[in-house]
Amino acid sequence: MNVAVRSPAAKPDAAALKAQAAKLRGKIIEMSHKAQAAHLASSLSCADAMTAAYWHVLNIDPKNPTDPLRDRFILSKGHAAAALFATLAMKGYFPIEELDTYCQDGGRLAEHPPANLLPGVEAATGSLGHGLPLGCGMALAGRIKGENYRVFALLSDGENNEGSVWEAAMFAAAQKLENVCVVVDYNKWQATARSNETLMLAPLRDKWAAFGWDAHEIDGHDVSALAEAMQNIPNGSGKPVALIAHTVKGKGVSFMEDDNNWHYRAPTAEEVVKSFKELGLS
Repeated sequence: MNVAVRSPAAKPDAAALKAQAAKLRGKIIEMSHKAQAAHLASSLSCADAMTAAYWHVLNIDPKNPTDPLRDRFILSKGHAAAALFATLAMKGYFPIEELDTYCQDGGRLAEHPPANLLPGVEAATGSLGHGLPLGCGMALAGRIKGENYRVFALLSDGENNEGSVWEAAMFAAAQKLENVCVVVDYNKWQATARSNETLMLAPLRDKWAAFGWDAHEIDGHDVSALAEAMQNIPNGSGKPVALIAHTVKGKGVSFMEDDNNWHYRAPTAEEVVKSFKELGLS
């Protein structure tokens, strides 16, 4: 049996993770401005989860991105691709200078994660509802092959409207895929309306629990709490784990927070400077 070698679980360095999350947010904002690309606020709301995963939790090696024993991280909410691209570049999967080509013709960094183009991108996503089914297939394949890796899928809250999410949830529970973890970026917005005004997601934790998952609510901006919860997968429950991460769209920049206009618009140069000051990056 091939077993992934992991270091003993270390206590998260809260200050270091918080500082890294601020740097990640700054790079995302910079990318949105240069490319005049949408979905900035959606990328900012999941920056803490991305930081916890890539800077504390995942068993990965950017120099060997196809290692069969690597942990898998799937950004199912593919419209937050800027967060994934910035993360991968900052971790060394590809040169950070390539972020300057985000959303440019002929480049590899499309507005949604591409298939088979970038090291570290596990799946093409953006058509919502696909990431978790793919992740469950990866987890089952690992079990069959005796490979002890973990699979993490980051979903948007609106993505929970998709039937494919719940079909995969039932499958994971039936197969007892305890090495699968879902993080729901519950920022309370989707497209043009509040998530719970579009379809009634609440009580979301209870829904995941009813589908056979070990489900927990968590502060999606407490990067240390996220890191601790995610590093303990599997957690001994014998079930897949769902973390309902309560977040704020546009988190980190006061004039973007909980303002759905930032689902569509990009910041001006002046707003970039203002954002950097708030993030402590200037």
